[in-house]
Amino acid sequence: MRIQFYRRQFRVFPSFLLVLVFFWGGGQSALAQNATIEELIVTNSSTDLLLFLTVNNAFTKQMEEGIKNGIPVTFNFYVKLDKKRNTWMNQELVSLRFEHTLSYDTLKEEYSIVRSEQAGQTLRTKSLVEAKKAMAQLNGPPVSPLKVLVPEAGYLLRVKAKLAEKTLPLYAHYVIPFWSLWDFETEWYTVEFRY
Repeated sequence: MRIQFYRRQFRVFPSFLLVLVFFWGGGQSALAQNATIEELIVTNSSTDLLLFLTVNNAFTKQMEEGIKNGIPVTFNFYVKLDKKRNTWMNQELVSLRFEHTLSYDTLKEEYSIVRSEQAGQTLRTKSLVEAKKAMAQLNGPPVSPLKVLVPEAGYLLRVKAKLAEKTLPLYAHYVIPFWSLWDFETEWYTVEFRY
Protein backbone atom coordinates (compact mmCIF):
# COMPACT_ATOMS: atom_id res chain seq x y z
CA MET A 1 0.00 0.00 0.00
CA ARG A 2 1.39 3.39 -0.95
CA ILE A 3 0.11 6.15 1.25
CA GLN A 4 0.32 9.85 0.62
CA PHE A 5 -0.81 11.95 3.50
CA TYR A 6 -1.18 15.63 4.10
CA ARG A 7 -0.76 17.09 7.54
CA ARG A 8 -3.04 19.90 8.58
CA GLN A 9 -3.90 21.31 11.94
CA PHE A 10 -7.41 22.33 12.81
CA ARG A 11 -8.11 24.72 15.60
CA VAL A 12 -11.29 24.70 17.57
CA PHE A 13 -12.39 27.51 19.80
CA PRO A 14 -14.92 25.83 22.07
CA SER A 15 -17.55 28.31 23.11
CA PHE A 16 -18.77 25.95 25.81
CA LEU A 17 -15.67 26.65 27.87
CA LEU A 18 -16.99 30.11 28.68
CA VAL A 19 -19.69 28.37 30.68
CA LEU A 20 -17.07 26.37 32.55
CA VAL A 21 -15.19 29.55 33.41
CA PHE A 22 -18.35 30.95 34.99
CA PHE A 23 -19.35 27.65 36.60
CA TRP A 24 -15.99 26.80 38.15
CA GLY A 25 -14.63 30.33 38.36
CA GLY A 26 -11.54 29.69 36.24
CA GLY A 27 -9.17 32.60 35.83
CA GLN A 28 -7.99 32.13 32.25
CA SER A 29 -9.94 32.78 29.10
CA ALA A 30 -11.66 29.68 27.82
CA LEU A 31 -11.10 30.74 24.24
CA ALA A 32 -7.34 30.50 24.70
CA GLN A 33 -7.67 26.69 24.64
CA ASN A 34 -7.89 24.95 21.29
CA ALA A 35 -7.81 21.32 20.23
CA THR A 36 -5.98 20.03 17.17
CA ILE A 37 -5.59 16.72 15.41
CA GLU A 38 -1.82 16.52 15.24
CA GLU A 39 -1.27 13.00 13.95
CA LEU A 40 -3.24 10.92 11.50
CA ILE A 41 -1.78 7.69 10.16
CA VAL A 42 -3.48 5.27 7.80
CA THR A 43 -1.80 1.89 7.45
CA ASN A 44 -2.82 -1.72 7.07
CA SER A 45 -2.57 -5.15 8.64
CA SER A 46 -2.73 -8.26 6.49
CA THR A 47 -6.55 -7.99 6.43
CA ASP A 48 -7.69 -4.45 7.36
CA LEU A 49 -7.11 -0.75 6.84
CA LEU A 50 -6.11 0.70 10.24
CA LEU A 51 -6.31 4.19 11.69
CA PHE A 52 -4.12 5.95 14.27
CA LEU A 53 -4.65 9.52 15.46
CA THR A 54 -4.06 11.85 18.39
CA VAL A 55 -6.04 14.90 19.49
CA ASN A 56 -3.89 17.44 21.34
CA ASN A 57 -5.00 20.20 23.74
CA ALA A 58 -8.39 18.59 24.21
CA PHE A 59 -8.66 19.17 27.96
CA THR A 60 -8.81 22.41 29.91
CA LYS A 61 -8.32 22.80 33.65
CA GLN A 62 -12.05 23.50 33.98
CA MET A 63 -12.90 20.26 32.20
CA GLU A 64 -10.52 18.32 34.45
CA GLU A 65 -12.22 19.81 37.51
CA GLY A 66 -15.61 18.87 36.08
CA ILE A 67 -14.46 15.26 35.60
CA LYS A 68 -13.18 15.15 39.19
CA ASN A 69 -16.60 16.39 40.30
CA GLY A 70 -18.33 13.46 38.62
CA ILE A 71 -19.18 14.88 35.19
CA PRO A 72 -18.34 12.31 32.47
CA VAL A 73 -16.71 13.46 29.24
CA THR A 74 -17.26 11.80 25.87
CA PHE A 75 -15.17 12.12 22.73
CA ASN A 76 -16.68 11.06 19.42
CA PHE A 77 -14.40 10.29 16.50
CA TYR A 78 -16.10 10.33 13.09
CA VAL A 79 -14.39 8.44 10.27
CA LYS A 80 -15.37 8.40 6.59
CA LEU A 81 -13.65 6.50 3.80
CA ASP A 82 -14.45 7.48 0.21
CA LYS A 83 -13.26 6.03 -3.07
CA LYS A 84 -12.26 8.83 -5.44
CA ARG A 85 -14.07 8.90 -8.78
CA ASN A 86 -13.61 10.91 -11.94
CA THR A 87 -17.21 12.01 -11.68
CA TRP A 88 -18.25 14.88 -9.45
CA MET A 89 -19.11 12.68 -6.45
CA ASN A 90 -16.88 10.23 -4.62
CA GLN A 91 -18.26 6.88 -3.49
CA GLU A 92 -18.64 6.58 0.30
CA LEU A 93 -17.42 3.17 1.44
CA VAL A 94 -17.38 3.53 5.23
CA SER A 95 -18.90 5.82 7.84
CA LEU A 96 -17.91 5.03 11.44
CA ARG A 97 -18.13 6.60 14.88
CA PHE A 98 -15.83 5.64 17.73
CA GLU A 99 -16.78 6.82 21.23
CA HIS A 100 -14.49 7.29 24.25
CA THR A 101 -15.99 8.11 27.65
CA LEU A 102 -13.99 9.21 30.68
CA SER A 103 -15.44 9.20 34.18
CA TYR A 104 -14.02 9.49 37.69
CA ASP A 105 -14.94 7.41 40.74
CA THR A 106 -14.44 9.71 43.73
CA LEU A 107 -14.58 6.86 46.25
CA LYS A 108 -11.90 4.76 44.53
CA GLU A 109 -10.07 7.86 43.24
CA GLU A 110 -9.87 6.14 39.87
CA TYR A 111 -10.50 7.15 36.26
CA SER A 112 -12.38 4.80 33.93
CA ILE A 113 -12.16 5.00 30.15
CA VAL A 114 -14.57 3.05 27.96
CA ARG A 115 -13.70 2.93 24.24
CA SER A 116 -16.23 1.58 21.74
CA GLU A 117 -13.53 0.08 19.51
CA GLN A 118 -12.47 -2.11 22.45
CA ALA A 119 -15.86 -3.53 23.40
CA GLY A 120 -16.13 -5.05 26.85
CA GLN A 121 -12.84 -3.54 28.06
CA THR A 122 -12.57 -0.69 30.53
CA LEU A 123 -9.24 0.97 31.20
CA ARG A 124 -8.88 1.97 34.85
CA THR A 125 -6.09 4.21 36.08
CA LYS A 126 -5.23 6.49 39.00
CA SER A 127 -3.33 8.78 36.60
CA LEU A 128 -5.16 11.67 34.95
CA VAL A 129 -2.33 11.96 32.41
CA GLU A 130 -2.82 8.33 31.34
CA ALA A 131 -6.61 8.76 31.25
CA LYS A 132 -6.39 11.84 29.02
CA LYS A 133 -3.95 10.08 26.68
CA ALA A 134 -6.29 7.09 26.29
CA MET A 135 -9.22 9.42 25.64
CA ALA A 136 -7.48 11.40 22.91
CA GLN A 137 -6.04 8.55 20.82
CA LEU A 138 -7.29 6.00 18.33
CA ASN A 139 -4.76 3.18 18.21
CA GLY A 140 -5.41 1.03 15.18
CA PRO A 141 -9.12 0.31 14.99
CA PRO A 142 -10.02 -1.35 11.68
CA VAL A 143 -11.70 1.01 9.24
CA SER A 144 -12.32 -1.35 6.31
CA PRO A 145 -11.37 -4.84 5.13
CA LEU A 146 -8.65 -4.65 2.47
CA LYS A 147 -10.63 -6.97 0.21
CA VAL A 148 -13.12 -4.16 -0.57
CA LEU A 149 -10.35 -1.79 -1.75
CA VAL A 150 -9.42 -1.75 -5.42
CA PRO A 151 -5.65 -1.82 -6.17
CA GLU A 152 -4.28 1.46 -7.58
CA ALA A 153 -7.54 3.31 -6.83
CA GLY A 154 -7.45 6.63 -4.97
CA TYR A 155 -9.09 7.01 -1.56
CA LEU A 156 -9.89 9.79 0.88
CA LEU A 157 -10.05 9.11 4.60
CA ARG A 158 -11.61 11.92 6.63
CA VAL A 159 -11.68 12.22 10.41
CA LYS A 160 -13.04 14.71 12.88
CA ALA A 161 -13.27 14.70 16.67
CA LYS A 162 -16.06 16.07 18.78
CA LEU A 163 -16.37 16.47 22.52
CA ALA A 164 -19.94 16.06 23.68
CA GLU A 165 -21.64 15.63 27.01
CA LYS A 166 -23.25 12.39 28.03
CA THR A 167 -26.86 12.57 29.06
CA LEU A 168 -27.08 14.10 32.50
CA PRO A 169 -29.16 12.61 35.28
CA LEU A 170 -32.73 13.87 35.64
CA TYR A 171 -32.92 17.58 36.59
CA ALA A 172 -29.13 18.00 36.49
CA HIS A 173 -29.48 20.48 33.62
CA TYR A 174 -31.07 22.86 36.16
CA VAL A 175 -27.96 22.66 38.36
CA ILE A 176 -25.49 23.16 35.49
CA PRO A 177 -26.83 26.00 33.34
CA PHE A 178 -25.96 26.13 29.64
CA TRP A 179 -24.85 22.47 29.65
CA SER A 180 -25.81 22.18 25.99
CA LEU A 181 -22.95 24.55 25.14
CA TRP A 182 -20.39 22.13 26.61
CA ASP A 183 -19.15 20.71 23.32
CA PHE A 184 -16.73 21.37 20.48
CA GLU A 185 -16.07 19.93 17.07
CA THR A 186 -12.95 19.96 14.89
CA GLU A 187 -13.06 20.38 11.16
CA TRP A 188 -12.50 17.35 8.94
CA TYR A 189 -8.88 16.19 8.69
CA THR A 190 -8.18 14.41 5.38
CA VAL A 191 -5.66 11.84 4.20
CA GLU A 192 -5.46 10.97 0.51
CA PHE A 193 -3.85 7.65 -0.44
CA ARG A 194 -3.68 4.99 -3.14
CA TYR A 195 -4.00 1.33 -2.29
